[in-house]
Amino acid sequence: SFSPYSTQSNPPSSNQASGPRRQRIHRVKREWVWNQFFVVEEYMGSEPQYVGKLHTDMDHGDNTVKYKLSGEGAGSVFTIDQITGDIHALVGLDREEKSHYMLKAQAIDIHTGLPLEPESEFIINVQDINDNEPQFQNGPYSGSVPEMSPKGTYVTQVTATDRDDPTYGISARIVYSILHGQPYFTVDPKTGVIRTALGNMDREVKGEYQVLLQAKDMEGQLGGLASTTTINITLTDINDNPPRFAKSIFHLWVPESASVGSVVGHIQVHDLDADSNAQVDFFIVPEDEGDMFDIISNDQSQEGVVVLKKMLDYETKKIYTFKVEASNTHQDPRFLHLWPFKDSAIVTVNVLDIEEPPVFTKSFYSVDMYEDTPPGTIISSVTAHDLDASNSAVRYSLEWLTESDSCFEIDTVEGTISTNEYLDRETTVQHNITVVATKVNNHMLSTKVLVTVNILDVNEFPPELAVLSDLFVCENSRVGQVIQIVSAVDRDLSPVGQRFFFKTPKELRNRNFTVWDFGNNTAGVVTRRSSFQQQLQDTYVLPVVVEDSGYPAQSSTATLTIRVCSCEAGGFLTCSAEAIFMPVDLSIGATMVILLCIALLIGLCMSQRHQKGKKILMTSKEDICDNVIHYDDEGGGEADTHAFDMSTLSNIMVAVNNWAYFSSHGIVMQGDVATIIENRPEESQRGYVAPPYEYLESYAYKGDGSVAGSLSSIEESWIIDNSADISSLFDWEEPFKTLASQPPYLSKGN
Repeated sequence: SFSPYSTQSNPPSSNQASGPRRQRIHRVKREWVWNQFFVVEEYMGSEPQYVGKLHTDMDHGDNTVKYKLSGEGAGSVFTIDQITGDIHALVGLDREEKSHYMLKAQAIDIHTGLPLEPESEFIINVQDINDNEPQFQNGPYSGSVPEMSPKGTYVTQVTATDRDDPTYGISARIVYSILHGQPYFTVDPKTGVIRTALGNMDREVKGEYQVLLQAKDMEGQLGGLASTTTINITLTDINDNPPRFAKSIFHLWVPESASVGSVVGHIQVHDLDADSNAQVDFFIVPEDEGDMFDIISNDQSQEGVVVLKKMLDYETKKIYTFKVEASNTHQDPRFLHLWPFKDSAIVTVNVLDIEEPPVFTKSFYSVDMYEDTPPGTIISSVTAHDLDASNSAVRYSLEWLTESDSCFEIDTVEGTISTNEYLDRETTVQHNITVVATKVNNHMLSTKVLVTVNILDVNEFPPELAVLSDLFVCENSRVGQVIQIVSAVDRDLSPVGQRFFFKTPKELRNRNFTVWDFGNNTAGVVTRRSSFQQQLQDTYVLPVVVEDSGYPAQSSTATLTIRVCSCEAGGFLTCSAEAIFMPVDLSIGATMVILLCIALLIGLCMSQRHQKGKKILMTSKEDICDNVIHYDDEGGGEADTHAFDMSTLSNIMVAVNNWAYFSSHGIVMQGDVATIIENRPEESQRGYVAPPYEYLESYAYKGDGSVAGSLSSIEESWIIDNSADISSLFDWEEPFKTLASQPPYLSKGN
């Protein structure tokens, strides 16, 4: 035979070295001689199992050709004699693990090492032997079939598998047979389908069967391998049995005092069927005496429960007789021809005479009354009767269970209930009192009834705003903007349709804020103008009137506090003034000095107030603190020191001479007072500064960071060293001459 066409390149000659290579196509004759390669699985011999032989026509037996083997299992599973080409299996093989191997063979010239022909592929097949028995994968199995089924009815199917080769021999050909379970069932030997072998098998006689099934390979022949499994078969129930009463007459007894719906007795039936096929419906055959009772089916116990439908009276009728029938709820038409699927029985009910306690005309009483009802008012009444033939009189009383029961009393003969005092709904909304009725001729017979007294509300409390916390408004708020939703609460019991009204007092109209009533018991606080400024005014108040819809109407007025906030783009609110900066490492001594200085300043203000004879700058009746404020705005400049006694401050500076503070702006001042004075310019811009410190602020700081800007002729800060000459300040007009004549307190800044 010949192999397919192949392409072979000729080496270029010296004249063609620089030109393109030429290729030509020719046939290559295949010289292999093949045998059929098979190897039997599960080989147990001591020597390697011979597989087959490779040979090529180019091998003339002169040992110039060697054979090479490659592919699946080459060298590990299979080996080849390089000279003879004989192939052997080195290990035992299992067809169920691997059924064939793909290998490649090549003949090579021993002298040149070149292949004598192209590499060729071949297959070694593993030949099967019957080494696996059939297997049932999911046993034991279960199946079911309705009872009374005809012969040959399908029950179930089971299947066994065999790992042997189904295409080779009969090792994997399985047949099925029943070892145990006859004569009730049969099995198809090829398919494993199980069917009934008998007809009309009755579940009530025997409901469960166990079948032992065998699967054998090699078509069941001698020497075949086999396995077994168990099949549990259940006969399912059908309704082929009617219900039957246990007896034909049932006698029941019931006291005349039995209440409607109480159980009189039980009527028992038997049904051999199961589950829903055994469900029985009971009913009373319509008769004059049967309408006093009813019967209820109990599916779990196959009982009919007789219950009382109407009240009994021994003095009127002492015995009742009626007929009861029972029939299957679910009937099978296939068996209706056998017999009627129902049964009947007679029931007699004997009424027992019992002396009974009084009976109230109602099972419970309920009454409504207003909380302002005067004491002594009759609010309700109860009535009880003796139903016995004696018809005894009844007396009434209250059973005190709680302290609040003392608020009521009852007429012992008439049964009328009245109040003893005023009742408050806000204290107790509902009172539950117990009335006892007792027979006069037998005090041991009594009965109780619950009387519920609902206290109705009188509109006596005004509504109130639900939230009185501070509200917030942004400085950049617009006109008509809702800044808060408010609601109201009322301690009164709100009737159906209760309504709250929100408004601002007419006499206290607010030009900044107002209230809009939304009509759903809520209102909104709304701005009436825009552009609030925290520095000018940081707090507003808004009175709000809330009125209810009760009668008479009640109202209250609440005052809302609205704080102005600085709102940034992200919605962050800043609603409080910045705290005065104090050094975190300030010692206790320094703190005491600061407090001492503040006390001296306050004393100084008070002393100036009482110095009537001393000449003052202003003739106003205002105190010295106000005088200092006006001095900064309208005084004679820094050279004018007559309006305030500066010697006091000089003494303070001496007292704190040992404390020096270097501010973040570079100003060096004596004592911790400098800390306060240095921070006052920033605080004055926020509106938190009070006199007399405004004079000191203007004097102490005029440098970088001021909102008003620097007052000097120098645009940038510059440094004056302690040793530097500052006499040039005399050229800066009159206000700076005093500063130039002082010791060098400034080290940096303007």
